[in-house]
Amino acid sequence: MSNTLIIYSTVDGQTKAICEQIKKINQEQNATVSMVSIDEAEKLGLAQFDKILVAASIRYGKHRPELYQFINRNHAVLNAKQNAFFTVNVVARKPEKNTPETNPYMKKFLALSLWQPQQLAVFAGKIDYPKYRLFDKVMIRFIMWMTKGPTDTTGTFEFTDWNKVDEFARAFAER
Repeated sequence: MSNTLIIYSTVDGQTKAICEQIKKINQEQNATVSMVSIDEAEKLGLAQFDKILVAASIRYGKHRPELYQFINRNHAVLNAKQNAFFTVNVVARKPEKNTPETNPYMKKFLALSLWQPQQLAVFAGKIDYPKYRLFDKVMIRFIMWMTKGPTDTTGTFEFTDWNKVDEFARAFAER
């Protein structure tokens, strides 16, 4: 039985929702799973875990600075464990940009990161216009207009492929 830690960095909650599903599947495989935000992770003592999964969302083309700060401080312990990383972004709704090899944000992460994870995934996120503040609503709508995505600001659009999430979770559990 493995002792697993799932760490998430999320803006609107979709990354956390994906992590909840991965946690559930890992628990079904008899893993003990803790799940915390990236802000809380170091308080736990990373060394006590056998496996560590880090998950991070994109907003306006970037991962949050806290992600890189966390990795810079902890890459040695991350490398010493079974580990994985996934990124969540709406660009991944496009088939030609939904793999670690083709997603621009994953490629940028790997180029900037001191940590090179053992298992990688890219998941499409969610647009929830009614939840956004005015600035975010206008900016995201403009980005969607430019990239031929949904622009109806009364709508919520989920692009996450939950079967792909489940496959990743099972592969992580079996590592």
